[in-house]
Amino acid sequence: MRIHCLLAVAALALACGDVHAQDLSKVCHATSSYDLTLQPGRLIFDRAAPAPTRVVIGAGSLQTDGQTVPLNEEDQDRLVLFQRELRALVPRVKAVAQRGVDLSLQAIAQESDTLNLDADTRAQLQQRLQAEAVELHQRVAASQSTHDWHGDTANQYANKVIGDIAPLVASALGQQALSAAMSGDLQQAATLRDRAANLADGFQPRLQQRLQVLRPQIQALCPDIQRLAQLQDGLRASNGRLLNLVQVGQ
Repeated sequence: MRIHCLLAVAALALACGDVHAQDLSKVCHATSSYDLTLQPGRLIFDRAAPAPTRVVIGAGSLQTDGQTVPLNEEDQDRLVLFQRELRALVPRVKAVAQRGVDLSLQAIAQESDTLNLDADTRAQLQQRLQAEAVELHQRVAASQSTHDWHGDTANQYANKVIGDIAPLVASALGQQALSAAMSGDLQQAATLRDRAANLADGFQPRLQQRLQVLRPQIQALCPDIQRLAQLQDGLRASNGRLLNLVQVGQ
């Protein structure tokens, strides 16, 4: 049954901290080619290409690809503000992700309710969803790098969620279908299979719709992201190339 697809979609949404149509790129028109890692006293931006591939911002200092970039006092002040304001923004971004976790797990639970699972299975499912919520909330809170949410990592977490939950739901649905077939109600058995398949097919758009409520929280971040783009505007790497750590379009 395609209940596995339902769980995979939700798990990937959770693991990536992704809010789909309401993400920063589409709401704030903000993008970056860099990953960001927060360390005590400094920010590290890195990417595969082009150069500079590693940018380190300290307390009014700038290094790109291992080379110290000379700065005037104005640029030093701008970098101090850039680091301070970016660090202040991180908890707010995490708050959006945390709410997305709750909304997504609630969506799984409510979608599962439509399957008419037995009371024992519902109780076990709720227990496992709560455990997943605790783990993911902790993971979001502890994360200090966008590297924590790359595709392979997200897939690993999705597989873990699926491994914890899918067998439970699939077993319950399979038992229902088997009982219906053994009692001669082949139509009911087919209906159960179709119900699971339709649930999986329609879950992603329903999850996206549910996450629309995050839009105001994300919109509230946009002025601060634009401010970051302004603070780093014109700063150049040691090779003379503009940093463009944050880009904001129209």
